[in-house]
Amino acid sequence: MAKIKYYYDTESCRYERIKVSSWDIVLNLMGFLVVSSLIGLGIFFVTDHYFESPAKASLRKENEELKLYYELLEKDIAEANKMLSVLEERDDDIYRVVFGVEPIPDEIRSAGVGGANRYREMLEKGLKREELILKNMQRIDKLKKQMYIQTKSYDDIMDMARDKEDMLASLPAIQPVSNKELKRLASGYGFRIDPILKTRRMHEGVDFSIPIGTPVYATGDGVVKMTRKSFSGYGNQIEVNHGYGYVTKYAHLSEFLVKPGQKVKRGQIIAYSGNSGKSTAPHLHYEVIEKNKKRNPVYYFNQGLSDDEFAKILDLASRENQAMGSY
Repeated sequence: MAKIKYYYDTESCRYERIKVSSWDIVLNLMGFLVVSSLIGLGIFFVTDHYFESPAKASLRKENEELKLYYELLEKDIAEANKMLSVLEERDDDIYRVVFGVEPIPDEIRSAGVGGANRYREMLEKGLKREELILKNMQRIDKLKKQMYIQTKSYDDIMDMARDKEDMLASLPAIQPVSNKELKRLASGYGFRIDPILKTRRMHEGVDFSIPIGTPVYATGDGVVKMTRKSFSGYGNQIEVNHGYGYVTKYAHLSEFLVKPGQKVKRGQIIAYSGNSGKSTAPHLHYEVIEKNKKRNPVYYFNQGLSDDEFAKILDLASRENQAMGSY
């Protein structure tokens, strides 16, 4: 039961009952509600900013971890791009220069990886921070494409390296007979006196003055193109196809040690020298043919000779004298 309240009236000198109207009650209730609301909001504000709920604390921790992982991913992508740039630079400026091929064009290296359709499935999921995720996926896809291009480039370089190694092994780069003292070169490439006709004619190889039965070596890796026995011209002869446009000829032989189609290696004995065909004395006539054109063999004697020895043999080959065979 509500308590009845009184007040003392000084005019009547009596205690009068306090009458409370409905309006007073409404005002008091409204005031109470307002004060209560303000107190509640204050408590919520203080609790929200200074006292995290378990759910919010967990969400904040998760966001901090995601931020850390994102920063690490950014760093890894940047490092990968940096390393890839170094590999691309070495590829274009060193490896491809060594093998004499053009660098990969920038428009191929930096080509895009497709438009938004490539990520349609992801976009349709309505993920939060969609732009951030899409940006990183595009960067990673581009990096993967550039790495693929680089690996294909290295495959090409490996093929070129193997081909270069084979080519270097195939070049006719040594003398066809043992000539350590450099005394066996009797006649060089160029115009020489024909020993039979006694006229000045083009001599398209070099002659080594050696006894019959001296070992004759293949001057580079290759395949025996042909062996031929003859009583005229070059006499008994062998041709070796070295590939890359090179063929070598060995003439006036006495004995073959190889047969057509046989693979030979540089330095392998393929025959013994002789005095067959139009030959005035035992010797080996040796020719180098590049793309069907006969070249000066001395220019290819670049293995097993020092600079001084090469200069000496070049001088000996340049002297105009009489050839040892007629063709």
